[in-house]
Amino acid sequence: MDVAVGRGFQILAYAGSSPFPGRCSHTTAFGTTKTNWLAEIGSSSHHPRVVVRAQNRPTWLPGLDPPPYLDGTLAGDFGFDPLGLGEDPESLKWYVQAELVHARFAMAGVAGILVTDLLRVTGIRNLPVWYEAGATKFDFASTRALFIVQLLLMGFVETKRYMDFRNPGSQAKDGSFFGLEASLEGLEPGYPGGPLLNPLGLAKDIKNAHEWKLKEIKNGRLAMVAMLGIFVQANVTHVGPIDNLVEHLSNPWHKTIIQTLAGSGS
Repeated sequence: MDVAVGRGFQILAYAGSSPFPGRCSHTTAFGTTKTNWLAEIGSSSHHPRVVVRAQNRPTWLPGLDPPPYLDGTLAGDFGFDPLGLGEDPESLKWYVQAELVHARFAMAGVAGILVTDLLRVTGIRNLPVWYEAGATKFDFASTRALFIVQLLLMGFVETKRYMDFRNPGSQAKDGSFFGLEASLEGLEPGYPGGPLLNPLGLAKDIKNAHEWKLKEIKNGRLAMVAMLGIFVQANVTHVGPIDNLVEHLSNPWHKTIIQTLAGSGS
Protein backbone atom coordinates (compact mmCIF):
# COMPACT_ATOMS: atom_id res chain seq x y z
CA MET A 1 0.00 0.00 0.00
CA ASP A 2 1.37 3.42 -1.00
CA VAL A 3 0.90 6.43 1.24
CA ALA A 4 1.54 9.86 -0.32
CA VAL A 5 3.64 12.10 1.86
CA GLY A 6 4.40 15.74 1.18
CA ARG A 7 6.17 16.94 -1.94
CA GLY A 8 6.25 14.07 -4.39
CA PHE A 9 7.24 11.41 -1.86
CA GLN A 10 5.65 8.09 -1.00
CA ILE A 11 6.11 5.78 1.96
CA LEU A 12 6.02 2.13 0.92
CA ALA A 13 5.95 -1.13 2.83
CA TYR A 14 9.09 -2.89 1.61
CA ALA A 15 10.07 -6.46 2.34
CA GLY A 16 13.33 -6.71 0.40
CA SER A 17 16.35 -8.31 1.96
CA SER A 18 18.92 -5.68 1.03
CA PRO A 19 19.87 -3.48 3.99
CA PHE A 20 21.27 -0.74 1.78
CA PRO A 21 19.43 2.24 0.33
CA GLY A 22 19.72 2.73 -3.39
CA ARG A 23 17.73 3.19 -6.51
CA CYS A 24 15.72 1.13 -8.93
CA SER A 25 14.83 1.88 -12.53
CA HIS A 26 12.01 0.68 -14.74
CA THR A 27 10.72 1.44 -18.19
CA THR A 28 7.36 3.19 -18.40
CA ALA A 29 4.62 2.60 -20.96
CA PHE A 30 6.00 5.51 -22.98
CA GLY A 31 9.45 3.97 -23.37
CA THR A 32 11.17 6.28 -20.89
CA THR A 33 13.18 5.16 -17.89
CA LYS A 34 12.04 6.28 -14.46
CA THR A 35 14.37 6.09 -11.49
CA ASN A 36 13.07 5.85 -7.94
CA TRP A 37 15.51 6.63 -5.18
CA LEU A 38 14.94 4.46 -2.14
CA ALA A 39 15.81 5.32 1.43
CA GLU A 40 15.19 2.52 3.92
CA ILE A 41 14.53 2.71 7.62
CA GLY A 42 15.49 -0.43 9.51
CA SER A 43 17.73 -3.25 8.36
CA SER A 44 16.23 -6.51 9.55
CA SER A 45 15.75 -9.02 6.73
CA HIS A 46 12.88 -10.68 8.62
CA HIS A 47 10.58 -7.68 8.91
CA PRO A 48 9.10 -5.20 6.43
CA ARG A 49 10.89 -1.87 6.41
CA VAL A 50 9.67 1.59 5.47
CA VAL A 51 10.86 2.99 2.16
CA VAL A 52 10.65 6.63 1.12
CA ARG A 53 10.46 6.99 -2.66
CA ALA A 54 10.99 10.31 -4.44
CA GLN A 55 8.90 10.75 -7.58
CA ASN A 56 10.28 12.69 -10.54
CA ARG A 57 6.98 13.66 -12.17
CA PRO A 58 6.93 17.30 -13.32
CA THR A 59 4.01 19.42 -12.15
CA TRP A 60 2.76 22.84 -13.19
CA LEU A 61 3.88 24.31 -9.84
CA PRO A 62 6.85 22.65 -8.12
CA GLY A 63 6.01 21.53 -4.60
CA LEU A 64 2.32 20.86 -5.18
CA ASP A 65 0.99 17.32 -5.32
CA PRO A 66 -1.27 16.68 -8.33
CA PRO A 67 -4.81 15.44 -7.70
CA PRO A 68 -5.12 11.63 -7.71
CA TYR A 69 -7.26 11.53 -10.86
CA LEU A 70 -4.48 13.24 -12.85
CA ASP A 71 -1.97 10.40 -12.70
CA GLY A 72 0.25 11.53 -15.59
CA THR A 73 -1.14 9.15 -18.21
CA LEU A 74 -2.81 11.91 -20.24
CA ALA A 75 -0.73 13.84 -22.75
CA GLY A 76 0.34 17.15 -21.24
CA ASP A 77 -0.84 16.22 -17.75
CA PHE A 78 1.07 18.36 -15.26
CA GLY A 79 -1.51 18.11 -12.49
CA PHE A 80 -3.22 21.43 -13.25
CA ASP A 81 -6.88 21.42 -12.22
CA PRO A 82 -7.41 24.03 -9.47
CA LEU A 83 -11.21 23.92 -9.86
CA GLY A 84 -11.45 20.15 -9.74
CA LEU A 85 -13.24 19.94 -13.07
CA GLY A 86 -11.81 16.53 -13.91
CA GLU A 87 -12.86 14.67 -10.77
CA ASP A 88 -15.60 12.87 -12.66
CA PRO A 89 -13.96 10.41 -15.13
CA GLU A 90 -16.58 10.94 -17.84
CA SER A 91 -16.28 14.72 -17.58
CA LEU A 92 -12.50 14.43 -17.73
CA LYS A 93 -12.72 12.55 -21.05
CA TRP A 94 -14.88 15.33 -22.50
CA TYR A 95 -12.61 18.10 -21.20
CA VAL A 96 -9.61 16.39 -22.81
CA GLN A 97 -11.39 16.41 -26.18
CA ALA A 98 -12.59 20.00 -25.72
CA GLU A 99 -9.07 21.23 -24.94
CA LEU A 100 -7.71 19.39 -27.95
CA VAL A 101 -10.22 20.96 -30.34
CA HIS A 102 -9.73 24.46 -28.91
CA ALA A 103 -5.96 24.01 -29.14
CA ARG A 104 -6.17 23.10 -32.83
CA PHE A 105 -8.47 26.01 -33.62
CA ALA A 106 -6.11 28.35 -31.76
CA MET A 107 -3.07 27.10 -33.69
CA ALA A 108 -4.90 27.57 -36.99
CA GLY A 109 -6.15 30.99 -35.90
CA VAL A 110 -2.75 32.31 -34.81
CA ALA A 111 -1.13 31.10 -38.03
CA GLY A 112 -3.88 32.66 -40.14
CA ILE A 113 -3.76 36.00 -38.32
CA LEU A 114 0.03 36.31 -38.47
CA VAL A 115 0.36 35.27 -42.13
CA THR A 116 -2.43 37.54 -43.40
CA ASP A 117 -1.25 40.43 -41.22
CA LEU A 118 2.27 40.04 -42.59
CA LEU A 119 0.96 40.09 -46.15
CA ARG A 120 -1.10 43.19 -45.36
CA VAL A 121 1.68 45.15 -43.63
CA THR A 122 4.25 44.38 -46.31
CA GLY A 123 1.82 45.39 -49.05
CA ILE A 124 1.94 42.05 -50.83
CA ARG A 125 -1.83 41.68 -50.60
CA ASN A 126 -4.62 44.15 -49.98
CA LEU A 127 -6.21 42.47 -46.98
CA PRO A 128 -8.25 43.80 -44.06
CA VAL A 129 -6.88 43.60 -40.54
CA TRP A 130 -7.93 40.29 -38.99
CA TYR A 131 -10.69 41.61 -36.69
CA GLU A 132 -12.41 43.30 -39.65
CA ALA A 133 -12.14 40.33 -42.00
CA GLY A 134 -15.58 39.05 -41.00
CA ALA A 135 -17.21 42.20 -42.38
CA THR A 136 -15.68 41.73 -45.84
CA LYS A 137 -18.20 41.36 -48.67
CA PHE A 138 -17.57 38.83 -51.43
CA ASP A 139 -18.91 38.90 -54.98
CA PHE A 140 -19.41 35.15 -55.35
CA ALA A 141 -21.79 34.79 -52.38
CA SER A 142 -23.69 36.83 -49.84
CA THR A 143 -22.80 36.93 -46.17
CA ARG A 144 -25.99 35.06 -45.32
CA ALA A 145 -25.22 32.26 -47.78
CA LEU A 146 -21.67 31.88 -46.46
CA PHE A 147 -22.98 31.76 -42.89
CA ILE A 148 -25.50 29.04 -43.72
CA VAL A 149 -22.91 26.95 -45.59
CA GLN A 150 -20.44 27.27 -42.70
CA LEU A 151 -23.16 26.40 -40.19
CA LEU A 152 -24.11 23.24 -42.09
CA LEU A 153 -20.53 22.07 -42.69
CA MET A 154 -19.31 22.79 -39.16
CA GLY A 155 -22.46 21.29 -37.68
CA PHE A 156 -21.97 18.10 -39.70
CA VAL A 157 -18.31 17.72 -38.73
CA GLU A 158 -18.92 18.47 -35.05
CA THR A 159 -21.84 16.03 -34.97
CA LYS A 160 -19.63 13.31 -36.42
CA ARG A 161 -16.93 14.10 -33.89
CA TYR A 162 -19.40 13.91 -31.00
CA MET A 163 -20.81 10.61 -32.26
CA ASP A 164 -17.30 9.17 -32.47
CA PHE A 165 -16.64 10.37 -28.92
CA ARG A 166 -19.78 8.67 -27.62
CA ASN A 167 -19.16 5.49 -29.60
CA PRO A 168 -15.49 5.22 -30.63
CA GLY A 169 -15.01 3.72 -34.07
CA SER A 170 -18.64 4.10 -35.12
CA GLN A 171 -17.84 6.76 -37.72
CA ALA A 172 -15.29 4.55 -39.48
CA LYS A 173 -17.83 1.91 -40.49
CA ASP A 174 -18.65 1.41 -44.15
CA GLY A 175 -21.29 3.82 -45.38
CA SER A 176 -20.94 6.27 -42.51
CA PHE A 177 -19.20 8.97 -44.57
CA PHE A 178 -20.20 8.70 -48.23
CA GLY A 179 -17.68 5.95 -48.88
CA LEU A 180 -14.72 8.06 -47.73
CA GLU A 181 -14.16 6.16 -44.51
CA ALA A 182 -10.77 4.80 -45.61
CA SER A 183 -9.53 8.34 -46.33
CA LEU A 184 -10.55 9.51 -42.85
CA GLU A 185 -9.57 6.44 -40.88
CA GLY A 186 -9.81 7.37 -37.22
CA LEU A 187 -6.99 6.37 -34.90
CA GLU A 188 -8.86 7.07 -31.67
CA PRO A 189 -11.36 9.74 -30.52
CA GLY A 190 -9.83 13.14 -31.18
CA TYR A 191 -7.15 11.80 -33.51
CA PRO A 192 -8.49 11.24 -37.04
CA GLY A 193 -6.12 9.79 -39.58
CA GLY A 194 -6.07 8.58 -43.15
CA PRO A 195 -4.39 10.24 -46.15
CA LEU A 196 -6.57 13.36 -45.85
CA LEU A 197 -5.98 14.20 -42.19
CA ASN A 198 -2.65 12.46 -41.71
CA PRO A 199 -0.93 12.73 -45.12
CA LEU A 200 2.59 12.32 -43.71
CA GLY A 201 1.66 9.18 -41.83
CA LEU A 202 2.81 10.54 -38.47
CA ALA A 203 1.86 8.71 -35.29
CA LYS A 204 0.13 5.81 -37.02
CA ASP A 205 0.57 3.85 -33.80
CA ILE A 206 -1.46 6.36 -31.83
CA LYS A 207 -1.39 4.29 -28.64
CA ASN A 208 2.39 4.78 -28.43
CA ALA A 209 2.52 8.31 -29.83
CA HIS A 210 2.83 10.06 -26.48
CA GLU A 211 5.58 12.41 -27.67
CA TRP A 212 3.52 13.58 -30.66
CA LYS A 213 0.48 14.12 -28.46
CA LEU A 214 2.56 16.04 -25.93
CA LYS A 215 4.05 18.31 -28.59
CA GLU A 216 0.62 19.03 -30.05
CA ILE A 217 -1.04 19.92 -26.77
CA LYS A 218 1.90 22.07 -25.65
CA ASN A 219 1.84 24.04 -28.89
CA GLY A 220 -1.95 24.24 -28.69
CA ARG A 221 -1.88 25.67 -25.17
CA LEU A 222 0.72 28.21 -26.25
CA ALA A 223 -1.50 29.15 -29.20
CA MET A 224 -4.52 29.64 -26.92
CA VAL A 225 -2.50 32.03 -24.75
CA ALA A 226 -1.30 33.77 -27.93
CA MET A 227 -4.89 34.19 -29.14
CA LEU A 228 -5.84 35.76 -25.82
CA GLY A 229 -2.92 38.16 -26.20
CA ILE A 230 -3.95 39.02 -29.77
CA PHE A 231 -7.52 39.72 -28.61
CA VAL A 232 -6.31 42.06 -25.84
CA GLN A 233 -3.78 43.72 -28.16
CA ALA A 234 -6.44 44.44 -30.78
CA ASN A 235 -8.84 45.85 -28.19
CA VAL A 236 -6.19 48.15 -26.70
CA THR A 237 -4.20 49.29 -29.74
CA HIS A 238 -6.77 48.82 -32.55
CA VAL A 239 -4.10 47.49 -34.94
CA GLY A 240 -2.81 44.07 -35.92
CA PRO A 241 -0.02 42.11 -34.19
CA ILE A 242 2.56 42.77 -36.93
CA ASP A 243 1.89 46.53 -36.63
CA ASN A 244 2.51 46.27 -32.91
CA LEU A 245 5.73 44.33 -33.47
CA VAL A 246 7.02 46.88 -35.98
CA GLU A 247 6.20 49.74 -33.61
CA HIS A 248 7.95 48.01 -30.71
CA LEU A 249 11.08 47.27 -32.76
CA SER A 250 11.27 50.90 -33.87
CA ASN A 251 11.73 52.01 -30.24
CA PRO A 252 12.16 48.95 -27.98
CA TRP A 253 12.72 50.88 -24.75
CA HIS A 254 9.73 53.18 -25.01
CA LYS A 255 7.22 51.18 -27.05
CA THR A 256 6.40 48.29 -24.73
CA ILE A 257 3.31 46.75 -23.23
CA ILE A 258 3.77 48.89 -20.12
CA GLN A 259 3.64 52.18 -22.03
CA THR A 260 0.80 50.89 -24.19
CA LEU A 261 -1.39 49.92 -21.23
CA ALA A 262 -0.52 53.14 -19.39
CA GLY A 263 -1.46 55.21 -22.45
CA SER A 264 -4.74 53.36 -22.97
CA GLY A 265 -5.84 54.11 -19.42
CA SER A 266 -5.16 57.82 -19.58
